[in-house]
Amino acid sequence: MPGVPAPKFVFRGHRAAVHAAAFVRNNERLATGDSEGFVVLWDLMIMRARAVWKAHESAILGLRGWGDDKVITHGRDHKLIVWQIREKDEGDLSTALPLDGSTEDRPKPWMLHFLEVNTANFCSFTACPAEETTSCTRFLGSSSEILIAVPNTLASEAVDIYALPSQKRTHTIRPGSSNGMAMSLSLLHHQSRLTLIGAFENGYASAHQLDPTGNWILTYRCQAHSQPILSLDVRRDRDCFFTSGADSIIAKHPIPTALQEMAKPFSPSERVIVEIGTSTPQTPSLLSEGLKEGATPESKPQQTLLQEWKHAKKVVNTKHSGQQSLEVRSDGSIFATAGWDSKIRVYSCKTMKELAVLKWHKEGAYAVTFSDVGSGSETQAQDVDETVDVGRMSVLDRRNHRVKTAHWVAAGAKDGRVSLWDIY
Repeated sequence: MPGVPAPKFVFRGHRAAVHAAAFVRNNERLATGDSEGFVVLWDLMIMRARAVWKAHESAILGLRGWGDDKVITHGRDHKLIVWQIREKDEGDLSTALPLDGSTEDRPKPWMLHFLEVNTANFCSFTACPAEETTSCTRFLGSSSEILIAVPNTLASEAVDIYALPSQKRTHTIRPGSSNGMAMSLSLLHHQSRLTLIGAFENGYASAHQLDPTGNWILTYRCQAHSQPILSLDVRRDRDCFFTSGADSIIAKHPIPTALQEMAKPFSPSERVIVEIGTSTPQTPSLLSEGLKEGATPESKPQQTLLQEWKHAKKVVNTKHSGQQSLEVRSDGSIFATAGWDSKIRVYSCKTMKELAVLKWHKEGAYAVTFSDVGSGSETQAQDVDETVDVGRMSVLDRRNHRVKTAHWVAAGAKDGRVSLWDIY
């Protein structure tokens, strides 16, 4: 894929570093959040702000759209808020950008739900529909109930799952204190089981699945990174997930659905007898069987041990440390990272090779996100028809169609600017 020499557009509105970005409302809007707690909702038809409000008293850690009328924000003020912001509500909100230094009162959208959560470790929330769907793992659609995962309030290495709109905590997963703080999370349904993928301060990534008895089973645990993992994302087909960290490593991991079977090790006495005899560990001799106290070949069937999988699919040293905000495009073909060196890097999901480097920002890049083209959502299937005759559209309709179907990449950086790129 050829590199893109310059962004299609640059949004200048934040006066502080942009830490989070997400396309919402079928790609008609781009939501960005900064380190001062401001959220700006940009209209991609006219490339102007439609709504600006101070969502949190400190930095925005993450944000995401929920249906066509809700935006979820997560701030370092220990709050997670679901805002109702329909298109018709935008006219009642301010468009005064933080960069303008305006002191005018900016009204806030209607607050639908509010959770007090732990944000001491800079880990953003993750979410998925309460019921299994076939859509992209990031797309919440118009689901009436969703699940939210955030670090535990008391133990930063544990993870709590809440249900919305009930706001009830439904699960707590404890991967272990040796992992250090949870740094990045992903919640999804995988083969009809709720699955939590976590990345931690010690460089480990793990997968936990909820079994039919209500217990969380650790099915995968691997240390591909030597330094804290900064971000992870799951491919749409749930075949794998990717991680990036403070080191220069990017890694592709499996998502096992069951524990790995391992042959039961022999005891020291069994090993000695086997070495003296002529049999192999798989077929112990009758002499070794007979020396076991009260045992017969029939009464001691071979057993197996079960443990989590421990091997990544592929690990690549990119030579570029500090890549975060990793996100996989909705078609599952590429993923991108935001680099501390200010560059946005695009990689192949299949080969893990670097395909393009987007250079524009002068200071560190903190956030990158793809538009949800082809995510399989019902709303998009209705609104975006690829077979439509674009030539017969009005100029306005043609522009709207273009906005919804473009393969946008948006990147936010320390300079407070947001670059918008179109890559294929």
